[in-house]
Amino acid sequence: MRTRIDRRRNAFTLIELLLVMVILVVLAAVVVPKFTSRSEQARQTAARTDINSFETALDAFEVDCGRYPATEEGLGALVSPPSGVQNWRGPYVKAVPNDPWQKPYQYRYPGTHNASSYDVYSTGPDRVEGNDDIDNWSQAAAK
Repeated sequence: MRTRIDRRRNAFTLIELLLVMVILVVLAAVVVPKFTSRSEQARQTAARTDINSFETALDAFEVDCGRYPATEEGLGALVSPPSGVQNWRGPYVKAVPNDPWQKPYQYRYPGTHNASSYDVYSTGPDRVEGNDDIDNWSQAAAK
């Protein structure tokens, strides 16, 4: 009879296991959102950094070629010379990456928000143009 009693004391009851599961779920509910918002913040920072790099490269392109790339030429004009362009001294960037949400960065010249220059932007996490876009015209106002 003693061996049977010893076995009971060494095992976990169903209530104890459920209590541990509840504690783990509560901890996960508190910790996971904090990490999720941090990763989203990191993506937004990466997009802002990419856009700043494009601005520098686009300005260098304009100094060399006397104009900004046309909308149709896009950011690809920073990697390989567009046809008919004189004095191209690139590549101005090694490659044109996708934004952190795996969509291409958008480029427009002349810009609709920057009428005297260009618009460069990412459509952000929802991948649709709107209020959550990361762009060069809002950043200019924030500087």
